[in-house]
Amino acid sequence: MRLQWKAWRPRFSRAAMLAGAILLAPQAHAAPDWLYRAGDRLEAIADRGTTDLYLSGYAHHGRSTYTRERLAELNEQAWGVGIGRRLRDDRGNDEMVYALGLSDSHRKPQLMAGYGREWIQPLGAGLEAGGGFTAMLMSRADYFHGIPFPMVLPIVSLGSRDIKLRASYVPRLSQHKGNGDVLLVFFSMSL
Repeated sequence: MRLQWKAWRPRFSRAAMLAGAILLAPQAHAAPDWLYRAGDRLEAIADRGTTDLYLSGYAHHGRSTYTRERLAELNEQAWGVGIGRRLRDDRGNDEMVYALGLSDSHRKPQLMAGYGREWIQPLGAGLEAGGGFTAMLMSRADYFHGIPFPMVLPIVSLGSRDIKLRASYVPRLSQHKGNGDVLLVFFSMSL
């Protein structure tokens, strides 16, 4: 199945540029050239990148962070779908822009759009491991009344260039139990 990228490109590029502009806006007054270079980079990823499909399905909540009763209430089947564009640079590392929606811990929609950077380590036999970060805008019903907010998280991956198992981790957000400490596991594949 080949996605008709030309039909989606204008919408995806505008969404990626908007997310990038919002994430980078605090830097605009100090380094406008940097902001322009970042915009050019996002456009290059959108124009020349490979289209990826994301499928999420599991969110592990830290057993020492949540009570047994609370764990029984939480949704760990974080089913969702997303799409992105990924570009491998001349050093063999990946940059991506994406949009992803899934069922959060409370079975409500969680929407994310952002940029990711992974440093890739070939393992041989076509396998590779990656590690890096994602800077995104996230929207959840239980934070800021659903208003998107910025977030930076680590990401790791294992697989081939075109099919990977990926994970990201939300650390504990406070000293109080019942906040954060969630590992999201998802799958990506090139279309």
